[in-house]
Amino acid sequence: MSTTPSLSNSKVEVKKSKFLGFCFVVHSESEVKENIATLKKEYKDARHIVWAYRLQVAGVFKEKYTEDKEPAGSAGSAILFLLQKKEAMNCLVVVARYFGGVKLGVGGLARAYTESAKLALEK
Repeated sequence: MSTTPSLSNSKVEVKKSKFLGFCFVVHSESEVKENIATLKKEYKDARHIVWAYRLQVAGVFKEKYTEDKEPAGSAGSAILFLLQKKEAMNCLVVVARYFGGVKLGVGGLARAYTESAKLALEK
């Protein structure tokens, strides 16, 4: 499997939960799937693996995200909103969360996932 190495990564800790962010340049949905599968294997003990991407292939624009069982609007959709705001294209951001025992609420989760994604994008 030829997976594009992560361009950058980040680590954010909020109330004992750890959020590990990864940013990839991708050029196809198959690259997106390969990178996500690789991270799911490497971080299989993470509670949630959330992602979002924006991609343009042969003039067709696609964007997608997953919340991975986090509350609606708190994870993948927050990352996708950041990608849209930054006008990032051909970009996949994945954040793995290790639950620290304290519930953060929808707003806290959205801030934590967004911060981790933002740091990964900026590197």
